[in-house]
Amino acid sequence: MKIAVLPGDGIGTEIVTQAVRVLNALDLAFEMEHAPVGGAAYDLHGHPLPTSTLRLAQAADATLFGAVGDWKYDTLERALRPEQAILGLRKELALFANFRPAICYEALIGASSLKPELVAGLDILIIRELTGDIYFGQPRGRRIAGDGHFPGSQEAFDTMRYSRPEIERIAHVAFQAARKRNQRVTSVDKANVLETFQFWRDVVSDVATHYPDVELEHMYVDNAAMQLVRAPRKFDVVVTGNLFGDILSDEAAMLTGSIGMLPSASLNASNQGLYEPCHGSAPDIAGKNIANPLATILSAAMMLRFSLGQAEAAERVEAAVKSVLKQGLRTTDIFSEGNTLVSTSEMGTAVVKALSQTTSN
Repeated sequence: MKIAVLPGDGIGTEIVTQAVRVLNALDLAFEMEHAPVGGAAYDLHGHPLPTSTLRLAQAADATLFGAVGDWKYDTLERALRPEQAILGLRKELALFANFRPAICYEALIGASSLKPELVAGLDILIIRELTGDIYFGQPRGRRIAGDGHFPGSQEAFDTMRYSRPEIERIAHVAFQAARKRNQRVTSVDKANVLETFQFWRDVVSDVATHYPDVELEHMYVDNAAMQLVRAPRKFDVVVTGNLFGDILSDEAAMLTGSIGMLPSASLNASNQGLYEPCHGSAPDIAGKNIANPLATILSAAMMLRFSLGQAEAAERVEAAVKSVLKQGLRTTDIFSEGNTLVSTSEMGTAVVKALSQTTSN
């Protein structure tokens, strides 16, 4: 099992180090190879996604990714900014399906910004289409407006677009996932305003006819954003486009207590995947050993399950995370009075210890 390890920038190195420790504590044979990505790669090679890093990811069964970005790179032209690395990997590896589970662990109910009765037992799976929509649509750029409200002025534009095959494949992923859960799919769109998402709604409805055992609900994105904080447990599987999925999954993260708890998996048609925490590189706390590594460790568990075919090992890692939370161990982002404050590395050590106990049991 070959894993490309791309720590990236900011806290990326710290959190990935702990996930690698957890993987190494398993009784499995991994071949792991590290490579620079993002701003770290730009500093070394003049590009956020060097050819050598891309080839490593292409050859691997899975990629464990930290985070990219730093304010010092904001003046670079867009094509050279660290964030272009993750977009490039999604495109080159055809990673069209992003899985973002938002689970509120029992031990963290009090850490959520919502009332305990709203989030207790919360388990949502957000499936975001990852290679289309306004992030990749062409044409895009800047120009002098020839019409509109201010002709002759400078304007910027991006293009939102989706093809039928793009929508069909992500819809199939969502319905198949729902069959393994509670048989409910909420498709989020803006069909009342955008032609792209009226088309989305029509295609998803067509795909739904192949899954008579799964209930389909359509919801406008503004209502979905409201319902996520009003009655989040009504959701099971949420499927939506690239832009809306980006926003809603971060909103859902805060229901769980911290974005530092939210893992993700981005898969292609062959289940080759890229696994990363949903949070950013947090350059303001980089090097302080205070970042929460649990989202990255849980991303590694998703990697074991989806790309490496090691479901039992994935369950062991997830059980170890639940164990340390039950013990009251907390990094600063989820800390509250009565718990034990631990560092990034101490949290990693605790998960490794809990993992060894699951082995002995």
